[in-house]
Amino acid sequence: MADKEEQETMTSYKLFLRVISKRRTWACLFLVVYAILLSSSWNSLNSIVNWYGENHQTSSGLPAIYASVLLGAVFGVLSMAAALFIAVPAIVVIWISVVVTMAFAGKSRKRVVIEGRKVTKEIAGFVFRVLLKEGNFVALLCALLAYFVFFNSYSSSS
Repeated sequence: MADKEEQETMTSYKLFLRVISKRRTWACLFLVVYAILLSSSWNSLNSIVNWYGENHQTSSGLPAIYASVLLGAVFGVLSMAAALFIAVPAIVVIWISVVVTMAFAGKSRKRVVIEGRKVTKEIAGFVFRVLLKEGNFVALLCALLAYFVFFNSYSSSS
């Protein structure tokens, strides 16, 4: 009886590993996290759109610029948070691989700790730069799209 339960557990574990190792799984996980973040911030996005709807009567395009920059910032932060959530397991695997490789190379424990700290700083810096770059790109893209949507939809209705 215990052997059968152990075998079922091992089979489900192997299935889990097979599913989690697929690229599609991580892409779907990214989309799910992004959707959760987006739905949780829906009230702030809705308030930005409502604010623009109340203030679009001015002759200048400044309310459209303000609203589009705010929307771009929200989407940029959301994309950075989703990407960080998905990147953390890969970062941990890379860090562990580097530290284990240094340990197997014959370095002393003290040296592995010192080098591990350096590697941690380098990985964190690189990840931060990439996340910032991608978040800024998403923010810029969303801000431009929002500006054209706001400006065109409200200028044609006036």
